[in-house]
Amino acid sequence: MSLSAVLLAAGSTPSPSPSETTPVVPSLQDAQESATNAASWVEENWSTWLAIGLRVLLILVIAAVLRVVVRRAITKLIDRMNRTVQAVDGTAIGGLLVNAERRRQRSQAIGSVLRSVASFLIMGTAALMILGTFEINLAPLLASAGVAGVAIGFGARNLVTDFLSGVFMILEDQYGVGDSIDAGVASGEVIEVGLRVTKLRGDNGEIWYVRNGEVKRIGNLSQGWSTAGVDVTVRPTEDLDRLKSVVGDVAERMSKEEPWNEMLWGPIEVLGLDSVQLDSMVVRVSAKTMPGKSVTVERELRWRIKRALDAAGVQIIGGSQPTEEESVPDPTATIAAPSAYASATSPQSMAASPITPPSVTK
Repeated sequence: MSLSAVLLAAGSTPSPSPSETTPVVPSLQDAQESATNAASWVEENWSTWLAIGLRVLLILVIAAVLRVVVRRAITKLIDRMNRTVQAVDGTAIGGLLVNAERRRQRSQAIGSVLRSVASFLIMGTAALMILGTFEINLAPLLASAGVAGVAIGFGARNLVTDFLSGVFMILEDQYGVGDSIDAGVASGEVIEVGLRVTKLRGDNGEIWYVRNGEVKRIGNLSQGWSTAGVDVTVRPTEDLDRLKSVVGDVAERMSKEEPWNEMLWGPIEVLGLDSVQLDSMVVRVSAKTMPGKSVTVERELRWRIKRALDAAGVQIIGGSQPTEEESVPDPTATIAAPSAYASATSPQSMAASPITPPSVTK
């Protein structure tokens, strides 16, 4: 084929018309038809949207009202507990049995936990109901939340353990502010009880921060009553009836005097002989006291028993008594020993006493 034929064939290709390159402008009829379709679609679905909106609004309103009501009920319950404690604390018996600061902190901690749990449950349930209203499949969401919860719980298991242990300690009232406890890892007076950490003040004034999850056992020295015990050690030759009479008079007088009659929760009893040995015998005296007051009562009881026995001519002994062979050496002899040694080792004495060689036997 020649070049002219190719050019003629190329020139014979029809060029696009102007109507094909220009965009088509919708007519008024098309616009009216689109608006009609949109309006009909909205008209068909507006009732569904309105129902969903009203349902979501109703769920939010009910959740908010229920949350406020539950939190106020918990707050009123805690306030009533505090008022009851303050009313009882004004009496003598209430002052012995109730620690206002301990009850206040315990009630506040319980109220905080209950309010947080109630808010979480109410708002979480409302959120799930709203998602269900929009027809969202909750199974993948709950599965993902479960996996995330397991991962977080495994990573922060110590924190979760401390928190749960603190919750149960507070709910069970195992100890509180002002109690003297032995937590195993530390011991002292409780100054603050938290959901994660308990603060103790030791005997030397130090403050121990004990994680609640680390406490395996708790010995509360301030609950119930304490026992004050005093052992009176005398010679085995003393008259037991006379000794019992003297100690019994001291116990009776102390039980009736203030402030000891408020610290004692029962009469001071002379229990009798606790042990008998060759050189001594022990008489046991015991009494029930307020929690934490046993040491104070013991000191006062020892003081009074010692004065009464001294006035009665009864000698109290303690420990092993020195025998005649183990008597204290004479200070004069102790002081004279160095001088005698010095005189024996002086140069004059050594010169005066020549050294004789040992005899050799043939």
